[in-house]
Amino acid sequence: MKLINVGDDAPNFTLTDNNDQYVTLTNFRGKKVLLSWHPLAWTPVCTDQMRALEVNYENFQNLNTIPLGFSVDPTPCKKIWAHALQLKMLKILSDFWPHGKTAKEYGIFREQGGYSERANIIIDEHGKVMWLKVYPSAQLPDLNEVFNVLSGS
Repeated sequence: MKLINVGDDAPNFTLTDNNDQYVTLTNFRGKKVLLSWHPLAWTPVCTDQMRALEVNYENFQNLNTIPLGFSVDPTPCKKIWAHALQLKMLKILSDFWPHGKTAKEYGIFREQGGYSERANIIIDEHGKVMWLKVYPSAQLPDLNEVFNVLSGS
């Protein structure tokens, strides 16, 4: 499986979020979108990663960006986890079925474990991959580097 490249068209997806709503990438044209992938819900680093997106939600809005959280966990799991994390604005999407299909299209699915890499992928206003970084599983992604990319620094 090959990691998607900067400049590639971002594969479109329609996935359910923690509110049982369908979310489609192409509906966000005209805005940047941060696809923030975590391996599995209910783990400490994944929890911190999603909470950081929620806490910084307004910063993303100020940069014309929609942050979205992703994992292969099923929608009911995402719903309960979002409630436990007290997520009010952040949508966390389920790439459960077909299992990991979207992660596979972006080249970040780990077949051996059955879950995605920890990764941040920024999609530009026209649906192209603008930036991406895959992190070690135990590392919390640095949102400052994401904000630097989004602000053009």
